[in-house]
Amino acid sequence: MPDLSDSLSAKRDRLLALVRGYGSCAVAYSGGVDSAVVAKAAQLALGDRGVAVTGVSESLAEGELEQAAALAHLIGIPHECISLHELSNPAYAANAPDRCFHCKSELYTHLEGLAERLGVAVVASGTNADDLGDYRPGLAAAAEYGVRNPLAECGITKAEVRELAAAWGLPVADKPASPCLASRIAYGQQVTPERLRMIDQAEQIVRSLGIRVCRVRYHADDLARIEVPIEWIARLCEPATRTMLADQFRRLGFSAVTIDLEGFRSGSLNEAIEVHQLRPLANSDG
Repeated sequence: MPDLSDSLSAKRDRLLALVRGYGSCAVAYSGGVDSAVVAKAAQLALGDRGVAVTGVSESLAEGELEQAAALAHLIGIPHECISLHELSNPAYAANAPDRCFHCKSELYTHLEGLAERLGVAVVASGTNADDLGDYRPGLAAAAEYGVRNPLAECGITKAEVRELAAAWGLPVADKPASPCLASRIAYGQQVTPERLRMIDQAEQIVRSLGIRVCRVRYHADDLARIEVPIEWIARLCEPATRTMLADQFRRLGFSAVTIDLEGFRSGSLNEAIEVHQLRPLANSDG
């Protein structure tokens, strides 16, 4: 088990003290490294007064729920699932740049109800200190619902989250980020169950090549744009691989397939938004 620096050890202690002060806590838990670290902190600080809660909807990639459940069992924290219905909200399905606000509002509405039924005092998210400087309209929803962000409040960065996960023996310490499938759909293109399934299956095809980090972005007219780390681009361009991808993606319903020569970039669809459009929401997120 890796040793922590004095600085991170102090942050870990502040995190545990902060969560302990909640008295009881429901963690918005996806099974990713951030929410897993908060769930572990809740388990250590609160014991059976902590619970991990996963929102289940069509935007959750195949296999993610099973992995989250297995990890919660390993952590030793009770695990609850709640059904979400974001697609029934026209504002979410329309997929404007504030889509994540509507998604998180749906999640936190249900989490708030569950917390009341369970007698839980605080709802906590896996937001880390680095997230505060990014375009994340979901943070505005969290603020509206009084959701706490213990990692961010303790100044714990993404890199430190991964260090802490490794120190606590969590197998997701190096797990690539896996945001919801809707985040792959270009703004202004409707979010539909069919498009979410197309994206999920297409990413499974890319990962079958041994590529852990990838995104298949959905653009107008059923165009797929594949993002992988730059060192993997040549692999995708090999004749047999290129032909396989084109054939498989067309069977899924894509009309054309492209490979992004700039490589994988988290949140690359935000590049299409004008800075002046981002600024008001970024400020509202703190």
